[in-house]
Amino acid sequence: MNLNFEQLRALVAVVDEGSFDAAARVLHVTPSAISQRIKALESSAGAVLLLRGRPIQVTDAGRAYLRLARQVAALTDELSHPDSSDPPVVSLAINGDSLATWVLPALAPLAADLCFDIRREDQDHSAALLREGVVMAAITTDARPVQGCTVRRLGVMRYRPMASPDYVARFLPRGATVEDLAVAPMLVFDRRDNLQDRYLRRRTRRRLDPPRHYIPATREFEAAIRQGMGWGMLPDQQLPADDAGLVCIDPERHVDVTLYWQQWKLRTAALDRTAAAIQAAARAHLT
Repeated sequence: MNLNFEQLRALVAVVDEGSFDAAARVLHVTPSAISQRIKALESSAGAVLLLRGRPIQVTDAGRAYLRLARQVAALTDELSHPDSSDPPVVSLAINGDSLATWVLPALAPLAADLCFDIRREDQDHSAALLREGVVMAAITTDARPVQGCTVRRLGVMRYRPMASPDYVARFLPRGATVEDLAVAPMLVFDRRDNLQDRYLRRRTRRRLDPPRHYIPATREFEAAIRQGMGWGMLPDQQLPADDAGLVCIDPERHVDVTLYWQQWKLRTAALDRTAAAIQAAARAHLT
């Protein structure tokens, strides 16, 4: 089939912006022009690529075209830079804890030459964004490469169950006993976060359902632990040495999360530089 670059650009813009009108504003054309380009692309593909709704959703067939469209855009950026005033864009899916601790310092030295479009996503689910063509690379717990991608082990983030001293005195005076953990308030990042439940199953060998507070922001999650709202799992990278404001409620147990770097097989200089920076930082900060 003959692929039309403007049609592929329209597909990316609609997905990224969430509507035909917003895509039209980004590409400086009319919504009617966007609609015509998408219809022409779907006609050429012989399949529906987008489900017109709020929000717009990509179909299974559309994901392959979206991935192709992003790869074409990445190659175009590569060829136009440095003559172009617009630096290449590297889209990434990164879990919140890595983003808040060791990833941003790794990417900062590249920020003058590259633009980063980072999607914060739980490490257990970030590979889906690669599969859907939303991002070029991801930090994930999935060791199996997504189709069209390569995978490399980064290392382990170790999480420990932490609480404030006042919280321990109030809710866990006998230590992390099964009876107390069953009723002690617990912090959870969001409804995809299973780290606390993984620790509980390891500690108690059965399913517990204590009261839960959902705190969907990394720094605020740590702050909520320090303020005694509940106990929660924190990575070693987030724990200062000799910190009197935090106590490990169960020093004998932890949860290890093995992280992997997955990226497109299609290589560009921008993606290669990003991968090298991430892998170097992982060697320095992960076990």
